[in-house]
Amino acid sequence: MKFVSITGFLLLLQMLTFAQYSSDGRVIIIQDVLVDSVLIHYDSLRFKIMENPDNKAIPGYRIQIFFDSGLNSSDRAKQARDEFLLKYPEIQAYVSWKAPNYRVRVGDFRTRLEAEKILQLIIIDYPNAWAIKDEINFPEMN
Repeated sequence: MKFVSITGFLLLLQMLTFAQYSSDGRVIIIQDVLVDSVLIHYDSLRFKIMENPDNKAIPGYRIQIFFDSGLNSSDRAKQARDEFLLKYPEIQAYVSWKAPNYRVRVGDFRTRLEAEKILQLIIIDYPNAWAIKDEINFPEMN
């Protein structure tokens, strides 16, 4: 029992020492030095990405709603994109070609969870659609 009470007292003492207030009202934050190094690395990486004019995309997810090859597949892909935009004007749609197939992918989602959420909305109109990793456009800054 003494061990439990001494351990409890030491834990309480440790918690009280982590958040220290100075006498003039300033808050002193005690944190791991790795936090600062991660933030510095993040800022330098963000700066490099933004300063590179060739970098037009970041990794993310899109939803593929159309995939076809053969005669007139380009026209069918454009038609599928236009029909999608009429139904869902708030979601971007992109036609791409990777030999020998044309495909239509929609959205610019940072996570698979975001893509799956929209997929559940459009699956009624596009039952063969699926979320797929892709290069996406930079998100708009507000």
